[in-house]
This record gives sequence, C-alpha cells and structure tokens, in this order.
Amino acid sequence: MAKGDPKKPKGKMSAYAFFVQTCREEHKKKNPEVPVNFAEFSKKRSERWKTVSGKEKWKLDEMAKADKVRYDREMKDYGPAKGGEEEKGKDPNAPKRRPSVFFLFCSEFRLKIKSTNPGISIGDVAKKLGDVWNNLSDSEKQPYITKAAKLKKYEKDVADSKSKGKFDGAMGPAKVFRKKVEEEDEEDEEEEEKEEDE
Repeated sequence: MAKGDPKKPKGKMSAYAFFVQTCREEHKKKNPEVPVNFAEFSKKRSERWKTVSGKEKWKLDEMAKADKVRYDREMKDYGPAKGGEEEKGKDPNAPKRRPSVFFLFCSEFRLKIKSTNPGISIGDVAKKLGDVWNNLSDSEKQPYITKAAKLKKYEKDVADSKSKGKFDGAMGPAKVFRKKVEEEDEEDEEEEEKEEDE
C-alpha cells in the first residue's frame, strides 16, 4: 500500500520479485527463528536467480503478467486521477515551496556541468553537483544563502500584503516573485561593481 493513500492498489510485482518472495517463504519455513540478513540474502538470491531454469522463470513471468492484470484493473477502479486534488490532499492553488540553498546553487551550475561533460547522465550530474557543493567554502556558499534568505523575506512580504489586501496579483505571485528576485540580484551586482570601481 502507498504511504499517502491506503486505498491505492498495491504495486505490480515483477518475476524477480515473485522469485524473491518465494525464497523468503522457503527461508522462513526452514529457519523460522533465524532473522534474515538482508545483504547476504539479496546476494544469494541474485546468484540463485542466474541459475533458475527456463521453466521456472516462465512460471514466474506468468505470475508477474497476472499481477499486472490485477494491478491495471485495480488502478482503473481506483478513485482519484493522477495529480488530482483528492490524491495529493493539497490545495492546487497553494504556492510552491521556496527553493533550498542547494537547489539555487544547482540551478546555476547544472548547465555548466552538462556543457563540460557532454552525454553525462542525470545521476552523474547530481553527483557532481553534490561534490562541488560539498567542496565549496562557507564564503563561496554565502551568495546562495543570501539569495534564499531574500526569497524567504519576499514570500513573507507577499503573504503580509495579501492578508492586508494590498497585493496586486495581476502578474501572478510566481512572476512577481521572480521579478523581485531578479531586481534584487541586479541591485546587488550594481553595488558590487560600484565597490570595485572605488
């Protein structure tokens, strides 16, 4: 069952998942008192899977196909559509969460990493971003921390304005928010340039 919705159908199982389930049941019957060491169990199951006969694999494939039919049928009867308000239990008009300091850093550096490493996978990009971030000094992280703090302050100002009825939502809160951050970034850059000129 899914964490968020106890009514959501149990996910479909693969042939390998059925195989592992069978192995667990065998282990419990043979050694009911011995707890399963997951790492060791997984390694043994993986090795044993390689030696499973074609006939046994065919049976497991049939079980997986039958479970897929069950899952598809249950999902068809399952109430809320994907992304629906009921499923998420959230207000669809609620504002998006403010990006984290690390996310602000990633949005700036992701393209640089992709351009210097053509053909890199998404996982490797994420790993490199994490490595670069972890190797930054506190002073190098500061611009992102400052930007995140500005975003937080701006969100509070918008909320205060809305509660006082002073918010002009003609552009929509997201566009106003982005525009404000861009203006503040430009002001910061101008101040830095003035300091450098002096």
